[in-house]
Amino acid sequence: MLDPIVAFFTRIFELIGRAIGTFIAWLIWPFIAFRNWLRGKGWFIKIPVFTILLLIVLSYMYLFYITQFWSTGDEDYVAAYKFEETTTGVGDQLADNTCQQSAMVQVAADLIDFNVNQTVWAPSNPLYKAGFMFYWDWKDTPFFDNKAAFQLGVNQVLRRTSIELVDRLGRVRGTSSINQNLQEARESINYRENAWFLTFSPPFLQPSTQARLRDGRQNLIDFNEEMKACNADFDARADNLMQFFDRITGDIGATSEILQRRMEASNFTGFDARADDRFWFTYGQLYGYYGILSAARSDFREVVVQRQLDSVWDRVDDQLREAMTTKPPFVANGSNSSLVKSHLESIGFDLLRVRANLVEMRDILDR
Repeated sequence: MLDPIVAFFTRIFELIGRAIGTFIAWLIWPFIAFRNWLRGKGWFIKIPVFTILLLIVLSYMYLFYITQFWSTGDEDYVAAYKFEETTTGVGDQLADNTCQQSAMVQVAADLIDFNVNQTVWAPSNPLYKAGFMFYWDWKDTPFFDNKAAFQLGVNQVLRRTSIELVDRLGRVRGTSSINQNLQEARESINYRENAWFLTFSPPFLQPSTQARLRDGRQNLIDFNEEMKACNADFDARADNLMQFFDRITGDIGATSEILQRRMEASNFTGFDARADDRFWFTYGQLYGYYGILSAARSDFREVVVQRQLDSVWDRVDDQLREAMTTKPPFVANGSNSSLVKSHLESIGFDLLRVRANLVEMRDILDR
């Protein structure tokens, strides 16, 4: 009775072994073909070839390092600013005859510093853009795209903030001239997110994304120096704050829609190679808005007090900080019938809670 069962499982294991062997053969055949081609060649060919191979191996090792050994930073980074100790509104004159700088501009500059100076900007790495062996996109892997997705999420917040600073906040009632530093910061921050310093089209050299972001950071710092010298404007009116909330809720709503579409692809196993980049982009977005919204609360402190927004804003701060605690080693996208939880659903819930409270504060300002 046992013989047919033993034969069945033996056959199964044989098929599995054959499949594994076929896969390994498919994986290594380019290397075997390359070795056969190189055999018999002179050293004047072998030395350049081996040099190029060594550079490729070292480049992939570097890519592995920057994409696997990374950190989301300090989840309590907002506390270091001590915004609650600031008693003057943005632009107000201080005792030393200087003016109060913008907390939003300061946090935006620090987020750029965190993204490109304290760590390596991954999306511009040429091997990251090329994918594995120029064939397999890293976005289809469970781990190699996580850092890039997080950085792009933070950068999305910076892009939105820079636009609002130019269009409304950095000028008086939209009638004054656009501040040059803010205009240049917006152009730099909204530059292509995956630009390397070399390109295939003339003139073959271009500013990298990192370089442009550093330029944008310096422009933001220069604007705050103008604020300190009382030579720049920051229009901290209630309608500007309401407009900013509108933009943020629209931004968050778009991300929520992306998460929802990805959750529709959930399965019983919970494995989804595209779920991780959706999760970490959202995490980066929440991380960025945690700092920017805390800074906006400081810049708009008079509006917050007058419209009694403190209690609702406290909820937003708590929800954003709580969202920072969810950092799974592996992002799962389990279906409703699965025993595996969906991390997309979890962070999507945090996202919608923040959005709901921003809508509530927007409605209070609109009364």
